[in-house]
Amino acid sequence: MKKLLVILCIVLCQAVIAAEEEIKPAVQNPLTVPQNITYENCTKLYGINQEKLLYLTLASLSANRFNIDEIQTANGYIIFSANRNKYLATIAKIDDKNSMLKITPCNNIYRFPGGILLNTFKYIDLNLVEGIK
Repeated sequence: MKKLLVILCIVLCQAVIAAEEEIKPAVQNPLTVPQNITYENCTKLYGINQEKLLYLTLASLSANRFNIDEIQTANGYIIFSANRNKYLATIAKIDDKNSMLKITPCNNIYRFPGGILLNTFKYIDLNLVEGIK
């Protein structure tokens, strides 16, 4: 009888543990989940000229498999699509050796996946020392 009670307790404990695991929400990657992004996180300064930053930005958007919708090299901006939204990447010249990249949503709703910014900036950071070919 005691053995039966012990076995019954073990089975019930396992059932409770299994039920709790089913209730737990799936862990989501913060890079792919829309979140509120501050305007300050949308800009980054680089110690390279405007032309090189434009090409590195194009390469980064392409490497991240974002759809490039429009490019204006004279004005230094790129419109691209990611996660069913359009974004504007603006490259601004600060001086001969420094420039700034600003990526903002075209609809001015700053609730989007942070990975769009992070992956774009990260690719540029990793390829700064490479020459443009």
